[in-house]
Amino acid sequence: MKSYIIGVGMTKFEKPETRDWQYWDMVKEAGTQALEDAGITYDQVEQVPVGYCFQASTAGQRAAYELGLTGVPVYNVNNNCATGATALMLARQFVEGGLNDCVLALGFEKMTRGALGGGSDGGDFKTSPVARHYGIMAARHGFEMTPPTAQIFGNAAREHMEKYGTTEAQLAAVGAKNHRHSTNNPYAQFQDAYTVDEVLAAKTIHRPLTKLQCSPTSDGSAAAVVVSERFVERHGLAGRAVEIAAQAMTTDTGESFDSGSCVDAVGQPMSRAAARQAYEASGLGIEDVDVVELHDCFSVNELLTYEALGMCALGESGKLVESGATTYGGRWVVNPSGGLISKGHPLGATGIAQVAELTWQLRGEAAARQVEGARVGLAHNIGLGGAAVVTVLRRP
Repeated sequence: MKSYIIGVGMTKFEKPETRDWQYWDMVKEAGTQALEDAGITYDQVEQVPVGYCFQASTAGQRAAYELGLTGVPVYNVNNNCATGATALMLARQFVEGGLNDCVLALGFEKMTRGALGGGSDGGDFKTSPVARHYGIMAARHGFEMTPPTAQIFGNAAREHMEKYGTTEAQLAAVGAKNHRHSTNNPYAQFQDAYTVDEVLAAKTIHRPLTKLQCSPTSDGSAAAVVVSERFVERHGLAGRAVEIAAQAMTTDTGESFDSGSCVDAVGQPMSRAAARQAYEASGLGIEDVDVVELHDCFSVNELLTYEALGMCALGESGKLVESGATTYGGRWVVNPSGGLISKGHPLGATGIAQVAELTWQLRGEAAARQVEGARVGLAHNIGLGGAAVVTVLRRP
């Protein structure tokens, strides 16, 4: 059975503690937008998976109750930075498995200012879910007094530079591109353009990554209505529908750890496997894709993901971004929203927000950031710890 997205919504992503709202306010805003976009009411929704990382158990219910009190099942989903895409995947599985005709996927996060920690339990890495990943990093690079997530991705960048000759300017080109794209996105946390030199001159977070190459903590929510083919036909929604042509999730295998490389520990093998599965399931390849929203939590991860998605050979991603192939006028437009670096990264909302952007792109509704003629989109959402989700969307 096929599944379709017929409605999406999201809040503006905000710097934490700058807007007077609670997480349920965010969800009400994004969820109401998605329902109105779909032209349906909440009482037509049969199940609700809700993604978030930093609230208490059953926060999903507290948030969803702002949309209605219909008694439908609500699932609380937490999969680190891949949480949003995981909630969307559950919605798709409910529909494609024939259990439901209409499911609402929600994601939100209300965060605190400052760098995101790399562990849990007060920073005790021995009991952290990502202890194995940081152990790989420490064995090869030691441990510095910099933010842990920036550190492990920064060390992945150092490895890529040493092995392939990738330059700091090429890493900075990712940040410059995504900040430039965000100037046309009213939902983005930041909407300022920077040159490569300005990105390089920004404060260093963990060499070679500067502040303008790192995604910020953010508050925000996103929502998507996922329905069956018969729901589309019954309600005359073909003009709004975007097909989920394929979706795949992978988690770590031995390949993530056996090499002792941070490039592998931060998820490039997971992303490669998820992309391969999604291509096989959809019958589409990267050559068919027009627009991509990928997980640029740090600039280096965009480069690693180019390679994982098959956009270039291993080691060639720095040259790819430098060539202009991943912006307007190039082969693909990557992160027209501004990506995580500039749009923001409220963990539970990120994966659904990526799909919201692609839905607007494939409908031709992305205004000043529209990718001309876009028919196929790809979303990539990854969580250290680990999970990688690749979603291929197609306009019928």
